[in-house]
Amino acid sequence: MGCIGNFIWFVFGGFWQGISWLVVGALWCLTIVGIPIGKQCFKLASVAFFPFGKEIVYDMGAVSALANFFWIIFGGIPLALAAIANGVILCITIIGIPYGMQCFKFAGLAFMPFGARIVNKNRG
Repeated sequence: MGCIGNFIWFVFGGFWQGISWLVVGALWCLTIVGIPIGKQCFKLASVAFFPFGKEIVYDMGAVSALANFFWIIFGGIPLALAAIANGVILCITIIGIPYGMQCFKFAGLAFMPFGARIVNKNRG
């Protein structure tokens, strides 16, 4: 079921959300200071492309909180707004509601991506 869900997600919103995470990560990597933030964006792009079967676990620390603060100012707001808009569009139909809820989860992740760890549900 996760494979089918990932395929449908990729077609109807995951592709654009994953590309947006990759673009923002590449922009952060243009500066030497932003490379760790860009690497985190690339990790989260893989989740944005294929989210089903994966879970996000938060382990927030002081460095993560500081990175999240700068992230919200310089990259989080546009990604969150795009995810919310995509989620609203997908929630118009009954079939799209689970995918719209994934978009809303990514909108929250766009505000606090640092301190987030990706865990496969199947393997633990």
